[in-house]
Amino acid sequence: MRPLVLVLAFVCIAAAAQDKNDALYRYRGPDRDARLLERARQEGTLTLYTSLAPTESGPLGQAFEKKTGVKVEIWRALSEKVVQRAVTEAQGRRHSFDVIETNAPEMEMLAREKLFSAFHSPHLADLPAAAIPKHGQWVPDRVNFFVVAFNTNKVKREELPADYRGFLDPKWKGRIALEATDAEWMATLVRLWGAKDAMAYFRKLAEMKPDMRKGHVLLAELIAAGEIPVGLTAYHSNAESLKKRGAPIDWVPMNPVVGRPQGVAVGRDAPHPHAALAFVDFILSPEGQGILASMGRAPVSNKVQTRLGKFDYTMVDPVTLLDEQDKWVKEWERLFLQK
Repeated sequence: MRPLVLVLAFVCIAAAAQDKNDALYRYRGPDRDARLLERARQEGTLTLYTSLAPTESGPLGQAFEKKTGVKVEIWRALSEKVVQRAVTEAQGRRHSFDVIETNAPEMEMLAREKLFSAFHSPHLADLPAAAIPKHGQWVPDRVNFFVVAFNTNKVKREELPADYRGFLDPKWKGRIALEATDAEWMATLVRLWGAKDAMAYFRKLAEMKPDMRKGHVLLAELIAAGEIPVGLTAYHSNAESLKKRGAPIDWVPMNPVVGRPQGVAVGRDAPHPHAALAFVDFILSPEGQGILASMGRAPVSNKVQTRLGKFDYTMVDPVTLLDEQDKWVKEWERLFLQK
């Protein structure tokens, strides 16, 4: 019996180690906010992994630091690189990040790798309940809309077609671009239009030989620079940010508009768990959501009013998309990336 006792003891210790921050993350006592802030200040810092552009993640981190005195160290990369780094570190038993904020499908991927913990925040009640995954290990904090962005020196708004099918007109050949990883946009349109009609459209779109550029920030910058006249899968937030800074770029929500949720989560093994949870509270609060809105992002909190998102759209389902990811990525690459 002794070996069995030892094994059970080891399992209990391992389970306790895995859930070391669970009580903190789920605490709902009346002193929660004050205790969380006090201990976050004692920790003094937190590390954020994000795909949010530095021009936006920087001010967000600075606002939190000014409010709390807790420093935010930011590591920024494309969403796939965020996943790769977090998973690689976890495999090496290195626990470096406290908070991750990136695209919902990638957040779901990391949740399945058991890198996050479910948490309570008083601001969860302000979010659309249907948009929060049942496991609660990440929550949406903003939405990116796939829109048609265009260089205002190269293209007039009235030249744009009424819907995506209009870009099959030969006059657009050599003038349009797609972001190189947007298989989920295609998958969502297939769900909306039906497989037969949608795949016929995408085969014809592939024949137009659109310019393929990796990175939504880069795509918007190239449109603003005039190198690309029109991008069919630009993020509204990138185009809006450049437009606000005076760049010759504008965008239209072309039907059917696809919305892609972005999410935020605390690390299960966060080295600064109090600071991590305090930062997530801040992002989800009306103040944090207002900062995102001021930078052209579409916040998810119903406490923040914004003109963005005042149109009909369909949201990407990150859970279903992740389950079917290989299928859609292969089809996307076959159509648009194979030469």
